[in-house]
Amino acid sequence: MGPLPRLAQGYAAAVPELSQPWEAAPVATPTLLALDEAVAADLGLDAGWLASAAGLRFLTGDLGDLPDAPPTVAQAYAGHQFGGFSPLLGDGRALLLGELTDAAGRTVDLHLKGSGRTPFARGGDGKAAVGPMLREHLFSVFAHAVGIPTTRSLAVVATGEPVQREATLPGALLARVASSHLRVGTVQHAAASHGPEVTARLVRYALQRHHPELLEGPEPEALALLRAVTSAQARLVAQWMGVGLVHGVMNTDNMTLSGETIDYGPVAMLEAHDPGAVFSSIDTGGRYAYGNQPAVAQWNLARLAEALLPLIDDDAERAVERATEVVVGFAEEYRAQHAEVFSAKLGLDEVDAAKVAEYLEHLSAEGLDHTASFRGLADEAEAAGDVPRAERLRAVNPVYVPRNHVVEEVLEAATAGDLAPFERLVGALRDPFTERPGLEDLAEPAPPGCPPHVTFCGT
Repeated sequence: MGPLPRLAQGYAAAVPELSQPWEAAPVATPTLLALDEAVAADLGLDAGWLASAAGLRFLTGDLGDLPDAPPTVAQAYAGHQFGGFSPLLGDGRALLLGELTDAAGRTVDLHLKGSGRTPFARGGDGKAAVGPMLREHLFSVFAHAVGIPTTRSLAVVATGEPVQREATLPGALLARVASSHLRVGTVQHAAASHGPEVTARLVRYALQRHHPELLEGPEPEALALLRAVTSAQARLVAQWMGVGLVHGVMNTDNMTLSGETIDYGPVAMLEAHDPGAVFSSIDTGGRYAYGNQPAVAQWNLARLAEALLPLIDDDAERAVERATEVVVGFAEEYRAQHAEVFSAKLGLDEVDAAKVAEYLEHLSAEGLDHTASFRGLADEAEAAGDVPRAERLRAVNPVYVPRNHVVEEVLEAATAGDLAPFERLVGALRDPFTERPGLEDLAEPAPPGCPPHVTFCGT
């Protein structure tokens, strides 16, 4: 067994106004359902210890075995949810256990989801079910494997307690790792409820955590942060579009300052390439459809800019001008990133936005499978004798993605107690670019007659 985890609470110390000490609900009979040993190793955590009784206590928020562990906290944030502003949302069923140092020397958060009610619970039960927590594990494994910045799932632990949703379901919680849990909604809450001084401390903390090189730059810190978040989100959303990921709930409280994907609630994957594809049961107007994701990201960044205006310039008009220049610039940054991502997916020798647009129009007009169509280009290139292009194509176009019907099948089995299908899918998604015999069914689209896929956030 390696050394015990050493947790810190630097965020709570730097901006105490934005979190509240709170403890996880006790879990009497925890059982380990999933563990990402690579994530554990990166955090210097012993996988064997995590699977032990003491490790399971740790993974469910009981830090009594750790010497000098700081108090766990629930974080406060606001958010525009489907366009409507809520000044206080926060971790209603989650806790920040604390910060760890990873193998690269970076500070990362260890966070629990489904750990019980907090002061921000807003009437919810504070719990989570096995299916949604394993879904987040699957998608974070996949996103990381294809190079998309993402929070990581360290572990999913069954609580042994029932959770009441549409039906009675087995309970679970997720131990999640992130560069931080700072969100656009965190800045919104600081600005709306605490004012410029607290917001300035939050901005400085975010820069120290994610962009320390910008602290001594020529721009105001708030403008530097806005610019950095804008660039990170332009790249992130282009990568989502590349693999056909539909996040499903791009509220401002679900957009990180780090540029990592967070909160895989109603997430789904494109099958037929369709800009209008919507899967979330609560997105009745299609606000967060696949093709709307770039525009929504820009809208969210505009809300971030509004919260930062008093810190960008003392002159209100000048502050608006400077912030607007950054937010408007998102569109050009995104187009460049989109063209780069899809040019690589087409195996082109150079970035060619026109060829990308032509191919995507073809996919959409014909209703072709997004994943299989890009992967199939490698076979075409190989048949034409262009082996180097075929290799490039196979290196960027996954053969295995978390196809919606497969995900539902494995989660249903896991909820019933059979983890084998889930573990098989996780194994495929850890190495999604390498085709392997015996996994052909995981690469197939939904069978004919399969009903339209609908996702639910799990709360």
